[in-house]
Amino acid sequence: MEELQGFQRKYLRGLAHGIKPVVFVGQKGVTDAVILSMEEALNAHELIKVKFIDFKEKESKQVLSEELKDRTDSCLAGTIGHMSIFYRPNKDPKKRQITVPKTRKDIPA
Repeated sequence: MEELQGFQRKYLRGLAHGIKPVVFVGQKGVTDAVILSMEEALNAHELIKVKFIDFKEKESKQVLSEELKDRTDSCLAGTIGHMSIFYRPNKDPKKRQITVPKTRKDIPA
């Protein structure tokens, strides 16, 4: 998946503001079950929040977020507190729920 630009990540973080986390990463870290849950959630919602329960250090959350991003072929829109926001468009263009603006001018007011 191609990397998002700053304004696109900001737009997605704004959309994610009102949603609750759907995947939780516990003390075992990134397991196959976590990846499977993320895959299902991304296929259903495109934009999800992942909450880190047992990881308090910023560096460890960043490393885990990068691993999740790579293993699910998604984009990391941002990390806020103990949550990270991931985006992956649906493979079927007809089923896409979120349209990421291509330029700053395309952002709805």
